[in-house]
Amino acid sequence: MARDTTDLTPIASMDDLVGHLRDGEKPKAAFRIGTEHEKFGYYRDTLAPVPYEGPRGIEAVLKGMQERTGWEPILDEGRLIGLAGGSGGGAISLEPGGQFELSGAPLESIHGTCAESNRHLADVKAVTEPLGIAFLGIGSSPLWTLAETPMMPKSRYEIMRRYMPKVGTRGLDMMFRTTTIQVNLDFSSEADMARKMRIGMRLQPVASALFANSPFTEGRPNGLVSWRSEVWSDVDNQRSGLLPFVFEPGFSYRDYAEWALDVPMYFVIRDGRYIDATHVTFRQFLDGALADRLGSEPPSMGDWTNHLSTLFPDVRLKRFLEMRGADGGPWREICALPAFWVGLLYDDAALAEADDLTKDWRFEEVAALRAAVPREGFSTRFRDGTVLELARAAVAIARKGLAARARLNDEGFDETVFLSPLEEALARGRTPAEELVRLFDGRWEKRIPELFRHLTY
Repeated sequence: MARDTTDLTPIASMDDLVGHLRDGEKPKAAFRIGTEHEKFGYYRDTLAPVPYEGPRGIEAVLKGMQERTGWEPILDEGRLIGLAGGSGGGAISLEPGGQFELSGAPLESIHGTCAESNRHLADVKAVTEPLGIAFLGIGSSPLWTLAETPMMPKSRYEIMRRYMPKVGTRGLDMMFRTTTIQVNLDFSSEADMARKMRIGMRLQPVASALFANSPFTEGRPNGLVSWRSEVWSDVDNQRSGLLPFVFEPGFSYRDYAEWALDVPMYFVIRDGRYIDATHVTFRQFLDGALADRLGSEPPSMGDWTNHLSTLFPDVRLKRFLEMRGADGGPWREICALPAFWVGLLYDDAALAEADDLTKDWRFEEVAALRAAVPREGFSTRFRDGTVLELARAAVAIARKGLAARARLNDEGFDETVFLSPLEEALARGRTPAEELVRLFDGRWEKRIPELFRHLTY
């Protein structure tokens, strides 16, 4: 999750809000790749989740990472809740249940982003092994109940914890018991943004199947391939899921801004304090709804930036596009997720082919696909075929796109090597989740500690 900002530049008009999104445009030569991944910490001896406090808590892990990396502390009311990287960007942050997140720097290739993740995981392991802590790559908490899951001391999370049960049944599960891998990608123009967002929205259920990694809840199979995706079906549907207007011709920055204006806020930050604003939309905020609490200080661009970070559509628009449909997973998938989307969206020929594959998919069809994939995975029906067939087509396009980019590492390999875990799953015809359940029911003899051993970084 992005670091909250306190930019106090006053909002003068709707053009400022739209312009903030437009300012993300950059020439294709300047396109970068920002990869984020979350993971669950646990104690090796007990398999219990790691709380914030204590000599073997998440705070101690952050302090160890700060000492090892030299990154700057991020504080919330004096508490260490993250680290910010140097001039190259990147950050470490905490999700509500202690999920440890690397928000990667904007890098030029998948080789770079994969090396970054591997360095991070090596640093985490060096810091946590003496503490008896390890981290797990999986899309949902496989063992702990909601009551057993700790809460991190971030002000925005306390506001969200109170608000979520008012707007959906699964918001607390999302906050405390899920993880994701996502990639942040650039666009060159409004038309390029709209095209990529439409393709991203349409193919997000396919990505959810390819990266389905959450088949266990509270120590046993839950009957789903992506429990995390199922959770997102009832978190807060005012700010989540598919956006019908993205599927319309002429979709624009202004359309997204107009939608965002009518979504309830979470908070505003003043003098370092988080003020609960869940009872008003951003449009009402602009019209003075919080004046009794904020006095003469006007709504600012920092407020807008923070509000955009609290919207959760399957593809999120800020000054870049965030692909949000994948479960967290093992280390190879941290590299595979950006490879999939970069291959589809950063090469012109691949982008055109992906557009052609999906251009006549209607909103209602994609919504039905999104609803079925968490349970049915690759076998989900779509028109006259299945998601397995769609996934094979999409990965084949991504492979061509990555090959055309021709970004080579020191050994002369291009970025197509990072698609291997996806191509292996497609060859098996089973999602990663189904493979985990097969191991659990077979070789692991239904022993949940074997799952932890298998998926520990």
